[in-house]
Amino acid sequence: MSSDVTALYPAGRLRVVADAVRKAGLGALLLTPGPDLRYVTGYDAKQLERLTCLAIPAEGDPFLVVPLLELPAAQASPAGGLGVEMLTWGETTDPFGMVKDRLGPVESVGLSDRMWALNVFRFRDAFPRTEQVLASAVLSRLRMRKSAAEVHALREAGAAIDRVHARVPEWLKPGLTERAVGARIAEAILAEGHAQVDFVIVGSGPNAASPHHEVSDRVLLDGDVVVVDIGGTMPSGYCSDCTRTYAIGTPPAEFVTYYEVLHQAQQAACEAARPGVSAESVDYAAREIIAAAGYGEWFVHRTGHGIGLESHEDPYIVAGNGTKLEPGMAFSVEPGIYPGPHGARIEDIVVCTETGYERLNNAARELVIV
Repeated sequence: MSSDVTALYPAGRLRVVADAVRKAGLGALLLTPGPDLRYVTGYDAKQLERLTCLAIPAEGDPFLVVPLLELPAAQASPAGGLGVEMLTWGETTDPFGMVKDRLGPVESVGLSDRMWALNVFRFRDAFPRTEQVLASAVLSRLRMRKSAAEVHALREAGAAIDRVHARVPEWLKPGLTERAVGARIAEAILAEGHAQVDFVIVGSGPNAASPHHEVSDRVLLDGDVVVVDIGGTMPSGYCSDCTRTYAIGTPPAEFVTYYEVLHQAQQAACEAARPGVSAESVDYAAREIIAAAGYGEWFVHRTGHGIGLESHEDPYIVAGNGTKLEPGMAFSVEPGIYPGPHGARIEDIVVCTETGYERLNNAARELVIV
């Protein structure tokens, strides 16, 4: 991968997390495969019915319980270079009992937000008098503020998805289905450096008014508006997400009118992002322009979401979120207007800097007519 693994997943992060566990008053964090485990160790473990669990106690050394057949993968991952003790278990061993015996009695544990219910209930049985809370109580503040290495990884992801959008106009041809266009886009997402495709939305004509439409067998027609929202995960683990709206031939006049409003709103929301302002104020910057132009009822979703090891994570750019932006926080700015026979969205990933903001997507935001 292009981004440096040791910079993305530094050994000192375990100590930082353990300090945060103590400050939160928890006895330990129990992290199973998913973004939390990868954030702390760099180990992109498989989600299996067999338990893999990193325990980070408030006092004492962390340890990783891992199925014996997964040990080579764990050792080969960045976790193998952290000096974390790895405890293996075989097919007839109770790994939840292993965690309990090694951890000892604790009053409270933080469980990965994405932990399978299968494991949550097994841990409840293993620690019947222990309070269970979400690990995000500890990790959210840490994960929200990206390091320079994480911002670099997101910048690489943004550039990769921009390259895909640069190719989209060649596939938006009358006679092709949304599904056929989506397949070509998915191939391009991988070809441009992503490790996996997370989502492909190709919403044409009336489907452009459905924000999470994905694809269908609808055939593209001359005069269609097409919303293309695409993203994937890079080998680094960090995600891309970018939306552009295209027109095949001459778009409807009423669409051109509200697209210009949307363009202004997206720009205003980006410019509102700076240290010390609230997440909800960025949402308001976009929403007030759209509402003032008479399209408020057609802006039906929040303005944005955080991004990193997940496509959607804290901070959420939405009314009611008073979280103050800090340098390193990365999030989407993606207002949309969806009045019915067509719709539009413009989305960039933005990172809060020391003095303002940086866009991580730089494909043209003006309406592209193909």
